[in-house]
Amino acid sequence: MFGFGGKKQKTSGNQSLIGDGAKLRGDLAFDGDCYIDGLIEGNVSAGSSEKAYLSISQAGRVKGNVSVRVLDLSGRIDGDVYVSEKAVFGPSARVTGNVHYNLIEIAAGAEINGQLIHEEGAKAPSSAEASNSKDASYIKGVTAESTG
Repeated sequence: MFGFGGKKQKTSGNQSLIGDGAKLRGDLAFDGDCYIDGLIEGNVSAGSSEKAYLSISQAGRVKGNVSVRVLDLSGRIDGDVYVSEKAVFGPSARVTGNVHYNLIEIAAGAEINGQLIHEEGAKAPSSAEASNSKDASYIKGVTAESTG
């Protein structure tokens, strides 16, 4: 499907897909690999899988915070980003929020409207810390609908 620089990624076995035209309201937690082509209005986080990988295509969008091990972004994130291993921002990537990263690759044309913060093993704040933050945008309850 997607991968760094057009190279196919090895998958961990578990794969999740939010397809083009799909809209998810609520937080998404996944194990393994997750591919987002639609819209998520909520936070996205990877479980305990050591090979957790998130790919957001050019058509994909997340309105919330993202906390993953590996991120390959070609779409848009409106929220803070926490990447503990490697973040790759393609030429069409757009982030409105701070990016906490360990390793980062940014293509010409990518936009990051926020701070770049280098942290070894960047981790998102706990849900208790985030809920006390005025910037937290956690959405309780989950609904899904097709927009296409």
